[in-house]
Amino acid sequence: MENIEFTEAEIVEPKTNLAIDRLKSAIERIERLNEERKDLANDIKDIFVELKSSGFEPKIVREVLRLRKMDPTELEEHEYTLSVYKNGLGMQC
Repeated sequence: MENIEFTEAEIVEPKTNLAIDRLKSAIERIERLNEERKDLANDIKDIFVELKSSGFEPKIVREVLRLRKMDPTELEEHEYTLSVYKNGLGMQC
């Protein structure tokens, strides 16, 4: 049986090619997702334009969206603290 010797470059290169292919694939996926995200952002912007033209205030809609993301307990604490601050400043709820 013949003893075959490989150079260091021959041993490392397959791993390097695999790593490069993996990196290229990941970058292409990220680029695709960034394009999708841009498209979604444009769609959301269009919805806000529709809402504004229907008489809704985009700033308030954004606030409602932020509040809807909150955990119910966190939301309750937020609303309580806000009411305390407003009452302390003489702003009636």
